[in-house]
Amino acid sequence: MCGMSQQRPDRSTPKPPAARPDASMSLLTNVMDHSLDDGYAEAAARKAQAGVRGLPRTLRAKLGLAAGLVLAALVVTVGAAQARISAPTLAKEREELINRIQKGTGEADKLQQRVDTLRGDVSRMQREALKQRGGGKAELLALLAGSTRVTGPGVKLVVDDAKGAEAGGGGPRESSGFSDTGRVRDRDMQRVVNGLWESGAEAISVNGQRLTSLSAIRAAGDAILVDNKPLVPPYTVLAVGDGQRLSTAFQDSADGQYLHVLQENYGVRTRISAESEVTLPPAPSLIVRTAKPQSGAARSGGTDTGKGTS
Repeated sequence: MCGMSQQRPDRSTPKPPAARPDASMSLLTNVMDHSLDDGYAEAAARKAQAGVRGLPRTLRAKLGLAAGLVLAALVVTVGAAQARISAPTLAKEREELINRIQKGTGEADKLQQRVDTLRGDVSRMQREALKQRGGGKAELLALLAGSTRVTGPGVKLVVDDAKGAEAGGGGPRESSGFSDTGRVRDRDMQRVVNGLWESGAEAISVNGQRLTSLSAIRAAGDAILVDNKPLVPPYTVLAVGDGQRLSTAFQDSADGQYLHVLQENYGVRTRISAESEVTLPPAPSLIVRTAKPQSGAARSGGTDTGKGTS
């Protein structure tokens, strides 16, 4: 029996092919290999088979394309020429408009000055008439009506926006009709003024604007108006009364606590101090809504019609 050499079986595991360096970037590789979508590629192939080309091949088509380009260039050129021609006219019209605005502003300022002068004259005549006809109650009536200057002890309260406060914004105060930007609002000043009245103030002014029973504190955008006159922060509130007692009563009141909450939670800056003397100007003008003639006016040289006016 002849012996045959037996080959030893190879049980070794074949080595896998080497991995591609970009195997971990299969998505990126796929995008690079198939940058054009298959649908676009098929559409381009169909156009190529049908003989459709990107650019015109015939002379007629080339002439049509050239005519279109020339027409477009002509339209652009004509538009640029018209804009260049009309530029001086527009500049002249703009200058005329600016001059009209400046002239109108100057006339409005002169009218406003005249209105302020007439208001001052009316206020002066009203105060003189009040002194002549008011008898012993003239001073008290003038104080209550705000038609005369007031000097006496009181408090000085300064309310200012928080540092870095800006207009607009939103937040917890806006959900309650406020804005949490740290700006002082008209309703804040309303509570401050009402709190001072309730605490015993006899007369109040805000940034030099005397408050009367007919005064209104409103808002126009982010500006606070007192009797339709805009104010800018800080808001200086002067109140005539027993200085120390008035200051303590206001800080202990609900409105004083409200102001303290604005300071602690929203950064509104406040400062209050008792003053030995504060001076409040008279109200700019008072409107007589109801008048009643005095008895015996006819005997004193007047005309007693017996009718009231309003």
